[in-house]
Amino acid sequence: MTGCKLSLTQIRRGVGMTFKVVLSLIFLIAGAQMMKAQFGPQTAEWMTNGSDAQRSYSIPTDPKISAEALQKPGFEFLWKKKVNNESVQLNSLTPMVLIDRYIGYRGFRSLGFVGGSSNMIYGIDTDLNRIEWQTRLPGPIPPAGSLTCPGGLTSNIARPIAAAYPLPGGGGGRRGGARSDVGSSGEGAVTIPPALAAIAAAAGAPPAAGRGPGFRLPAIIYAIGGDGMLHTLYISNGVEPEPPIPFVPANASAQGLTVIDGVAYASTQNCNGASSGLWALDLASKQVATWKPSKGAIAGSGGPAFAPDGTVYVATTGGELVGLEAKTLKVKDTYSTGGPEFTSSAAVFQYKQKDLVTAATKDGSIHVLDTASLGGSNHQTPLVKSAAYSAGAFEPGALATWQDANGVRWVLAAAAGAPAPGSGFTAGNGAITNGTVAAWKLADQNGSPSLQPGWVSRDMISPLPPMIINGVVFGVSSGEYRSSDSKLTAAQRAQKSSPAVLYALDGATGKVFWNSGKSITSFAHSGGLSGGASQLYLQTYDQTIYAFGYPIEH
Repeated sequence: MTGCKLSLTQIRRGVGMTFKVVLSLIFLIAGAQMMKAQFGPQTAEWMTNGSDAQRSYSIPTDPKISAEALQKPGFEFLWKKKVNNESVQLNSLTPMVLIDRYIGYRGFRSLGFVGGSSNMIYGIDTDLNRIEWQTRLPGPIPPAGSLTCPGGLTSNIARPIAAAYPLPGGGGGRRGGARSDVGSSGEGAVTIPPALAAIAAAAGAPPAAGRGPGFRLPAIIYAIGGDGMLHTLYISNGVEPEPPIPFVPANASAQGLTVIDGVAYASTQNCNGASSGLWALDLASKQVATWKPSKGAIAGSGGPAFAPDGTVYVATTGGELVGLEAKTLKVKDTYSTGGPEFTSSAAVFQYKQKDLVTAATKDGSIHVLDTASLGGSNHQTPLVKSAAYSAGAFEPGALATWQDANGVRWVLAAAAGAPAPGSGFTAGNGAITNGTVAAWKLADQNGSPSLQPGWVSRDMISPLPPMIINGVVFGVSSGEYRSSDSKLTAAQRAQKSSPAVLYALDGATGKVFWNSGKSITSFAHSGGLSGGASQLYLQTYDQTIYAFGYPIEH
């Protein structure tokens, strides 16, 4: 009887423990909802290269950043962090991918994830300027490569994301995370200690109970190592829960890693013995599908763009823009320029209830196509085509797009040199000798859509693709010395380069609201802008991450 009584006591204690755990989880959930009510709607997060699956390079809303706010004091340089990465040629760090209000065992936190050229991955607390973890992916030391094919880690880190457009009120890509808050490996989950999660599940109280979709946080990030393998890492500590999966050819300059509906996508270039193409990896079956252009290579720096129905769009240096089936990469539709090569990746956006796709060609034109029929019946007629920006080599790498409060759709590009007289642009923000950010307006003219010149920014040295947060355009004068002289080494180019400068511009006029002055001490090459939650980040050649924005309130 004594043994029986002891067993009953143990059972009572176990039930009491599970009740306390469940109660704690309920309070955690309630606290999350209180935080949401207190701080208002969440802003969209930078989930992959270009922010979202459409490669818009924009964040629709923000609680602090706005055109009105940038005309007042408050926006500032916040911090910088140098990491222990080694450059491969000019390639150093990738743009930061973000997660805001991450719920871990230490409460709500904001984290960023950066890849390094020497196969390094960093998890950084962006509020505290602290490296939470760092890990070197397994594999051989990256080869020296060349300027255009450096080898090593070249693609962005990625979080699981949805193909749907980000919601204007926030949450954005978070809706594309785990299907439940505690998922199986590869699906993502809120970080709750495994023991507590197991007890809660056994008690019939899974952590997902009562939680809103805005709090379904993916617990994993993805990265492509220099060996072409896809790595899955926990957000909390950088540990890989499963072996890496063969994905793309090694050292093929992978770009635009994106994970949608259990499929990973990335593009590659004609590098180190590999051919240019688009790759799709089914994470469940581990099967890889490939599409390769009939001529030329994948254009631009952003990677593939996705329409809400999952169709994948890529532009090529062969002058084609192609729509491909999700997962299988079978060709659905094509558009041909009839000559000029594309020099930017594609971007997808919505205009008057239509899904449109745009890309830029080397002659300086912006092409806009209706995804319902790329190029019409002859596959060569664009919905809209702008006048050429310049007669020279127009190579923006990626376009940015956003819609203002008046419903005007803007398309932006980083341009080298001044606009040509026939472009329709006027240098209203000063003389241009190096480069600029150019902005076009998509509007109806005589019942048909047209691309009208909007503005060009002040002069910038080798500008990077811009980004937009709540109507404020952020442009970077990268300072990189670019030359067609193939004899110049990476070290010589770095020596001739100058420090980068970040500018905050009025989205309607291109007028400068703010600039970073001399706070950045190196130039930017492989890094780029990313942002959200009233802050933005830039990476420079000397392995330094810079943060700008509004300080957090303690």
